[in-house]
Amino acid sequence: MGTDMDGFVEYRVRRGDQEPTWYSAHDLNSLNDVRNYDAFGCLFGVRNYANFLPLAAGRGFPADASAAVSARLAQVTEWYGEDGLHGTTWITWAEVKAVDWDEPAEKPDSRLHEYRRTPSGLRMTSKASWNAEFAEAVGLEFGEVREWPEGSEWLVGDTLYRSVTIRRRDAVTETGEWQPVWEAMRELAEQHGDDNVRLVVWFDD
Repeated sequence: MGTDMDGFVEYRVRRGDQEPTWYSAHDLNSLNDVRNYDAFGCLFGVRNYANFLPLAAGRGFPADASAAVSARLAQVTEWYGEDGLHGTTWITWAEVKAVDWDEPAEKPDSRLHEYRRTPSGLRMTSKASWNAEFAEAVGLEFGEVREWPEGSEWLVGDTLYRSVTIRRRDAVTETGEWQPVWEAMRELAEQHGDDNVRLVVWFDD
């Protein structure tokens, strides 16, 4: 069973003499419903096979969340049970803007990257923590996983297996599924300020 992400983009405003209040702006599923574990790990430390230092992991549900977001979380908690949800956290637009997208993960990907030779060069086909063909070639036991030094590679038949350290921009690409989220947050921040826009997320298996 895989892990999926849910959440909302919120913004904060002050109305009259009241304390600033958070309001929901966008359901995350309307902006990004892609299951991308590299992005989950890079941003929030969930399914972090790529071994990033997460940007905003384990912060929990914000106590001042908007009414709509609080109601949504209560609803999905009822569906999945308290043990069915995990990884609840949040990140502001100010933090997203400050990210160094060229920063590499802390160590090589836990999954070897697999490539096929084509007339135009190597083409990446997949990545996996364990592969039967590779395990047999290098003498691994069933299910055994090892850490391999960066750049280690093996040619097994027509497949090249390589140990790779990826960067944040490899996980959250400039033209990928996160761009609608960033654009929505950017537009809200132009009205309300970078620290007054945040993304609240949680995950279910």
